[in-house]
Amino acid sequence: MPETGPIHGDAATVVILRDGPDGVEVLLLERHGRGSFAGAWAFPGGTVDPEDGLIGAVEVAGTAGAGRTASAAGTARADDAGASPHDAPLAVRRAAVRETREETRLRLTEDALVGLSVWVPPQRAEKRLRTWFFVAADPGGDVVLNDGEHVAYAWVTPAVALERHGAGEMVLFPPTWVTLHGLLGAETAALAIADAASRAPELYASLQLFAGDGQIEAVLWAGDAQYGNEAAMGPARHRLQMSSLPWVYERSE
Repeated sequence: MPETGPIHGDAATVVILRDGPDGVEVLLLERHGRGSFAGAWAFPGGTVDPEDGLIGAVEVAGTAGAGRTASAAGTARADDAGASPHDAPLAVRRAAVRETREETRLRLTEDALVGLSVWVPPQRAEKRLRTWFFVAADPGGDVVLNDGEHVAYAWVTPAVALERHGAGEMVLFPPTWVTLHGLLGAETAALAIADAASRAPELYASLQLFAGDGQIEAVLWAGDAQYGNEAAMGPARHRLQMSSLPWVYERSE
């Protein structure tokens, strides 16, 4: 296993799905060409704020965290990179709803969020935010962007988004790319969400593999033969090959 280090906080991301004329569509937002993730297309989301966990010890009914107190379900431990992805903290769910509203004006509820995955950044990341990915159905309404954060949005099929990335026309980061890849072949938005609900969210603790020139060759996850041991020669693969476009996702059965 690779070394673990401090996590600096938590973030939430929502993969919003709807049925379109060419199949399942996902909402992607294009960031400004400055700051972190400059120019990248990503799902709505952002950092969990302290206020997201502030209700004291009052139980919150009608949420996925019902029956737990906000103090027990608040922000996840900042030093625990191996937190279980099975039960997202209540504060993370609130952040997902709040960030989606702030960035798009789409109004989701905590009940609508289905856990999809949890992403832990590699050690070299400057700010290591553990990010909880949820999937949800489009609640309806017009998308209205927050001009301070995004310059464009698109409802697009996963296949088209990956094709545009492979052609160098769309900037995607590995968690977005892999999530889109996982949605390939989904028949309807409802079935994709039901499929996510039937499985435990997967933990992706990322490990970068570098080429001789210092460029990132691949990102590895648990199950890859070289995960934590670059000298290993086994055939098992769970990685995203990033040395050239189009990227290639490899995962052994």
